[in-house]
Amino acid sequence: MKKIVLILIAVVGFNFGNQLSAQESTSIKFVTLVHDFGDFKEIDGKVSYDFEFTNNGKTPLIVTNVNPSCGCTTPDWTKEPIAPGKKGYVKATYDPKSRPGKFSKTITVTTNVDKPVVLTIKGNVEPKPIDPELLKE
Repeated sequence: MKKIVLILIAVVGFNFGNQLSAQESTSIKFVTLVHDFGDFKEIDGKVSYDFEFTNNGKTPLIVTNVNPSCGCTTPDWTKEPIAPGKKGYVKATYDPKSRPGKFSKTITVTTNVDKPVVLTIKGNVEPKPIDPELLKE
């Protein structure tokens, strides 16, 4: 019975150690995963936000793909490898044209070393004023 208990303790301890190692090996750390633009006017045009991150790993980090959830969001990102301890960015630009109302869009960031990270932008687009000429019959 003591052998079984010792084996169970060893197995649990080994698995816990592996989980800690996996968490410690995560190398991309974003300052924030969500940005709220708040209320803004459609007529003011596109809005952008730079999601800043740091490479907390021990090897160079390469952002291999950035995929927005729809065509209304255009991404840009650090293309060159990011050395350990250095910073990079993922820029999300949202086009509110003909999209009044609340929105929430995601951007999936894939790298050479981590699981994909999902960023979110949200806000509320105030519609452009209606042209009074269009209301006349």
